[in-house]
Amino acid sequence: MSDRLDGWAAANRPSGRAWDISTAETQSIPVQGTTQSMPAQGTPGVPTKPAPYRRGEETVSAPTLTPTPEPEPEPTPTPTPTVRRRAPKEPLSRRRRIIRLAIVTVSALLLASGSAYVWADTQLNREVDLGKSPDRPPPGKGTNYLIVGSDSREGLSEQARKNLRTGSAEGRRTDSMMVLHTGSNGTTMMSLPRDSWVTIPGFLRPDTGKTFAPSQNKLNAAYSMGGPDLLVSTIERNTGLRIDHYAEIGFSGFVDVVDAVGGVRMCVNRDIKDPKSGLDLQKGCHTLDGAKALAFVRQRKQEAKGDLGRTQNQQKFLAALADKAATPGVLANPFAAFPTVRAGLDTLIVDKDMGLRNLMSLFEAMKGVTSGDGRQLNVPVANPNLRTSKGSAVQWNVTQARRLFDQLRNDQPVDIAPPTP
Repeated sequence: MSDRLDGWAAANRPSGRAWDISTAETQSIPVQGTTQSMPAQGTPGVPTKPAPYRRGEETVSAPTLTPTPEPEPEPTPTPTPTVRRRAPKEPLSRRRRIIRLAIVTVSALLLASGSAYVWADTQLNREVDLGKSPDRPPPGKGTNYLIVGSDSREGLSEQARKNLRTGSAEGRRTDSMMVLHTGSNGTTMMSLPRDSWVTIPGFLRPDTGKTFAPSQNKLNAAYSMGGPDLLVSTIERNTGLRIDHYAEIGFSGFVDVVDAVGGVRMCVNRDIKDPKSGLDLQKGCHTLDGAKALAFVRQRKQEAKGDLGRTQNQQKFLAALADKAATPGVLANPFAAFPTVRAGLDTLIVDKDMGLRNLMSLFEAMKGVTSGDGRQLNVPVANPNLRTSKGSAVQWNVTQARRLFDQLRNDQPVDIAPPTP
């Protein structure tokens, strides 16, 4: 009996393949010719270790199967960020385009004008030191500018000198001098004839070291002997007015400024033909370019009042030039203002405290004279042909001149009658 069972067991022993086909619930294991159902152990769906076979007193273990490892859970996918796209912009309206263009244009103009302003301010030739003059009069009310037109030929070629008929004299001499006073009672432009007979204070010439005692001489001699410093000291001593700012321009700069503003319109009440200056104008109104303007302000032989008549022409022209140069269209437009400012820089000489803002104030004040907000006059004269050791000179009316100087120093209304045309 035992032999029959052993043969049967050997013939019916399940193979390793049979274990793979086990169910998740039970395994059928044949024992001694019968089949018993046993509950499955372990994880559902994974074959469990089978019970041992028994053969008599001997126990035979079934083959051991390695459990199938559990699959690793798949990683949770990272959510893709949602990209929000902007809605397409609506086209700008015509009004908004115009506003935006205006903003960009104004910004560009401000930047350009600011750059030109800074550049021009750094280019000023601050040569005159007003603070070093001795025995200066006390400060008055308002502001006094000394405006000087010199006959400096600096910057002019030989051909230009010939065309402008400036002559070949070297150095610098004064061709015109004016005191421009601004204050609470408007603007007064007072011309000082270059042949005025005045007292020149004592001075030391730096180039030679020679000392000069005070002397009587013509006003333009002060400039010739001691330059702007001595000229300022002479005017302050003879008028009692403290000069706050100094501005001087030569022939070349004058011509360039006039041309840069497109010429200046002037009207004359008679024909003027002056062979020496080359001026040839018919009665009526004309737009003078730089060359004709220079001839107009220099000629005096055709003036009935001589040098006094010339100072009147100079005042009239400078006021018209300032009116043209200080118009909003020129000052607000850096592309128009820049050539005007640059044109005068080559021969412009100012004091150490002068800035571009002060120059603009000066132009505005001169413009006010043209518009009626001010007065144009000469220093009162007693004798326009005084005989002196230095030739013919202009003698001031001391009483009226002192009254005028006092009114300007105290910033009072000026009641001196202007000269007749």
